[in-house]
This record gives sequence, C-alpha cells and structure tokens, in this order.
Amino acid sequence: MAGPAEEPGLTPLGAPPPMRRADPGPISRLGRPPATDTLRGWLVTAGITLLAAVLRLTDLGGTTDRGTPIFDEKHYVPQAWQMVRNGGIEDNPGYEKVVHPALSKQLIALGEAMFGYDGVGWRIAAALAGVACVLLIVRAARRLTRSTALGGLAGLLLICDGLSHVQSRMGMVDVFSALFVLAAFATLLCDRDDVRARMALVVAQDRVRDHVFGPRWGVRWWRLATGVLLGLGCGVKWSGVYYVVAFGILAVLWDVSLRRRAGVARPWVGTIVRDLGPALWALALVPVLAYLSTWWAWFGSETGIDRHQVGREIGTGGMWSFLPDSLRSLWYYHGQVLSFHEGLTTQLAGRHPWESKPWTWPMGLRPMLYQYADQGVRGCDAGDCVSAVMLIGTPALWWAAIPVLAWGLWRAVTRADWRWAAVLVGYGAGFLPWFLNLDRQMYFFYMMPVAPFLVLATVLVMGQMLGEADSSERRRRIGLLFVSGWVTLILVNFVWLWPILVGTPITEAHWQAELWLPSWR
Repeated sequence: MAGPAEEPGLTPLGAPPPMRRADPGPISRLGRPPATDTLRGWLVTAGITLLAAVLRLTDLGGTTDRGTPIFDEKHYVPQAWQMVRNGGIEDNPGYEKVVHPALSKQLIALGEAMFGYDGVGWRIAAALAGVACVLLIVRAARRLTRSTALGGLAGLLLICDGLSHVQSRMGMVDVFSALFVLAAFATLLCDRDDVRARMALVVAQDRVRDHVFGPRWGVRWWRLATGVLLGLGCGVKWSGVYYVVAFGILAVLWDVSLRRRAGVARPWVGTIVRDLGPALWALALVPVLAYLSTWWAWFGSETGIDRHQVGREIGTGGMWSFLPDSLRSLWYYHGQVLSFHEGLTTQLAGRHPWESKPWTWPMGLRPMLYQYADQGVRGCDAGDCVSAVMLIGTPALWWAAIPVLAWGLWRAVTRADWRWAAVLVGYGAGFLPWFLNLDRQMYFFYMMPVAPFLVLATVLVMGQMLGEADSSERRRRIGLLFVSGWVTLILVNFVWLWPILVGTPITEAHWQAELWLPSWR
C-alpha cells in the first residue's frame, strides 16, 4: 500500500548538507578579553605580595659564615661593596673573577649602601627582587588565564617554591635575572592584549580589509618596555640573550596569528611589512641599547677594569679603529669574560661537589648545599644542632614537571593553545641552551629564571583540572578536590623544608630526615 503523498514543495532533494559550527566572527576569534575584576585583582595581588614580603624578609641576615657571605655570595658581595666606594664600578684588575655584567652587583650595592656590609645589607636587594617576582607572576598568570583566582594561586606557588625562596635571600645575581625575564614576559603579554584590543576596534569598524596587509599599529609601548627589560636582563647575565631571541620570535608569531584570525588577506606578508621592522627595533636594537646603558658607571670611570686598553692590549690602528676607544675597550673586557667562561669546564677546572647537569634540573634531583654548620650551633631541643641552607625546589611542585610540561607540549601542538606556547618558550629559553656544552660546570641555581614558568605551567594544568565555567557541578567539584589536594601538598612540603631553606637550627635526626634522596647528600 502506497504511503501518503509528499506535500508539494516539501519533498527533499538530495542529501542534506553537513552540519558545520557557525563561524563566531573575527572579533571572537581574537581571543577572550582580560579579566574585568580590576579591584579584586589588585587586592589579591597586594595580599599575596605582602605574604611574600613577610616570608622573604624574615631573619634575612641571620644565616652567615661567622658574619661573612656564604657560597657564591663571596664573589658578588665584595664586588658590590667595591661599587659602593667607587661610584658603581669594580676597579681591581688583579682580581680577575669578574664574570658577569655590573647591573646586579650595583643593585646589591644599593642595599649595602643603605644597610651596611652585613647579611641584611647584601641581601635586601635580592629579597625585594624576589617579592617583585611574586607580584609579577600574579599579574602575568591572571592575564594568561583570565582568572584572578589562578593569578593568586600562581603567586602562592612561587612563594612556596624552595628554589625561589632561597635565591631571594642570597646576595647572588640569579634572582635579578628572574626578575627582568618575568617582567619582560609580563609586558609582552600586555602588548599582546593591547594590540588585540586595537585589532578588535579595526574589525568592529569594518576596516580590516582596507589593505591586504592589514593595519599599522604605530608605537607599541609595551613591546618597547619588553625590549628594555630584556636588555637589563642581559645586564645581569649574558644568558638573557636566549630570552631576547625566544621572546622576539614569539612576538612575531603572535603578530602573524593576530592578522590571520582577524581576516587580513595576506597575514604573513602583512606581518613582514608592518610588524617585523618595529619588532627588530623594539626587541633587538632596544635591548642592545639598554644593555649598554648598564655600563654607565664603567664608561664614566677612569679606573674601571680594562677601561683604557686601547694602546695597551689593543692596537691603535686596524679596521675597528674608527670606533670610540671606550667601545673597543668594552669589547676587550667582554672577550676576557668570555675566555673565563670557556675555561669553566669540568675538564679544565675540575668537578665541583655540587655541580649538576641540565637533565637533572626539571625535577630538581641535584640540589645545592649553600651552608652547613654543626659546631657550636644552639637553638634546637638537642645539645648539638645543625644549621643548613639548601637550595632545593619544593618536590611536590618540581617532581610533577615532566608530566606537566608533556601535557603542555601536547596542548600547544594539537590545540594551538597560545598560553602553553608562551610558557613553554619561556621555560625552554632558560633550560635548553645549557645542553649546548655539557662539559661546562653547571649548577641548579641556573634554573632560577625558569622557576616562574614552571609555576605558570602548573597553574595552567590546575586551571584545566578545575574545568570550564560551563562544566557540570560534579565535574567542577572533582577538579576542585584534586587541585586543593595538590596545593595543600605543596604547602605542607614547603613548611617541612622551611628549616633547611632558612638555616633554622635542627637536630641531626631532623637534618637526616630532610634529605629524601641520595642525590641530595
């Protein structure tokens, strides 16, 4: 029996078209805007920063070697004291162990000038830099995740990182590297959001196709600030050059992505024509100028190390004779420093008892003992006490590094997640270059500028554990349970390590209980 006839005009013709997700439009494709809870964001930032200041500054000068600096403080603290007396320069050419630029030692010198030549004086600048790192990571994580809660969590985790805590309380240079690198990363994120807001306005006004290359941006002040900060980072340690290259490439790739997502007809060519020149100015030339500015005291001196080498170690003629004598002398000085670093290998200089290789660093498998005393130490329950300061990353945070980074790499590759790409670039720029010369003497404190990026990666994972805002209540509760447990574990771990992070007198049995792995001894 024939079925009912199809109603005229409603008879289907051919297969229906495939279902496709509607294009959200170019403005939506530019990404989520920054978090809008401004007052709450700054209150959280202030609270976390205040907590960091209390912990970083408590008993800052308490642990010394009978009133003298400990470990590598013995190099930088006296050099900074020279600067206090000599107008910001080191002027002892007989002491050839001047192996880093002057900026970090000038900052240490400011503390010594204010508080004197003691533990507080030579550590106060590092402690304030460590506190500033906590402030910066709260703001950077908030901008990265669009969440004030996750920003505050990032600050809390950096406070609880043993490596960051100890280095923030040492008169050494590495905490200043971390400060300028993290500040450069934060301003780079600000530039990304700023230029996307400009592009959103262009799209809203239907001007994006006025030219096949897309719009011009004019001055990008946040990117110029990034260049200055990167140059200052190089003025602390030359390893800052790796961040100049890495952040420069990252910024250009973000520009390509922005033009492509906005619907620019030729995004790659547009980036080359519109963005590459300003990027080279801001992220290549400006860092060089900022770096040279850190040598202001040396340029203005008459007795700085190698200040007048033209006519002595350098000839007055030759193809470079057109350059000012000061720049030629500075080049010679840099050659001397480079020669020192090239000789700082295990083969030539011997093996340091606490050196380590970079494959041990992600999990902090080989920490460093900065100070140890077991004679005449009082203050614990037993008659004989131990006071020790050990540089160690909090295991509950660092031991998860491999799965955290692997997850991030998967997200960056398969989901094109820009947040993970940014964090992995920051992590890799501070970590991967050390594999280029494995014979060199290396130490775990080289990971100081990398530690904030480990924290940011951990926070991104925790954010995914918590789930999206539209996830089910059950999903959110389970995620909150896991994140709360992990954060609690990190806090408890940090509290347990506290005595050997600050040199509190403890019993010998307690000291042995702190040493979890054979590689820690």
